[in-house]
Amino acid sequence: MTTGEKIAMLRRRKNITQEQLAEMLGVSRQSVSRWEMDQAFPETEKLIRLAGLFSCSIDFLLSDVLEGNRQTAQGLSADDCVAFIRECGYFFLATSVADRPRLRPFGMICSNGETLFIVTDKRKSVHSDLKRNPRVELSSYNPVTGGWIRISGEVSEDDNCVARELVQSAYPSLKQKYPGEQEEFLAVYQVHIEDVSVN
Repeated sequence: MTTGEKIAMLRRRKNITQEQLAEMLGVSRQSVSRWEMDQAFPETEKLIRLAGLFSCSIDFLLSDVLEGNRQTAQGLSADDCVAFIRECGYFFLATSVADRPRLRPFGMICSNGETLFIVTDKRKSVHSDLKRNPRVELSSYNPVTGGWIRISGEVSEDDNCVARELVQSAYPSLKQKYPGEQEEFLAVYQVHIEDVSVN
């Protein structure tokens, strides 16, 4: 990822607009926009302030990799994949059962830096499909940028409390949807990435 792409990703993760970031740094919104499109580069003082604001190192902003994140062969970490998909707002999950493909829109995806997690309900047919055949593809398309991502791999159900806490912190609405005994219906799957294609 370029420095501009990282600034845009980190800004979105903080849920702040270009205008808000510009105000925090004492620059124009156009300056932030040019940084994010890699048409200009922040001054050293601004890089220091960006690193503090986003709780990352300057090296992270300047390097080609995401610190602390294991990368796929294509140079993307699980966090990169999640950031791309969240920018799109949704993704599709493709499964195959009895040699018949099934494609479903999905929305809940998160990462612990190394592993992707997707969430579904054990009462839905997708849960039984994944039990029968764990091979999947995830794909997402961004109509604004024209970019797309396709992730291939296998899933495995993760019942440990750490994974559940991770997805519930990423999606607080899950605690309301699955209160008390209902939590037994929450299905968290790890996605073991084999291939990632982006454009």
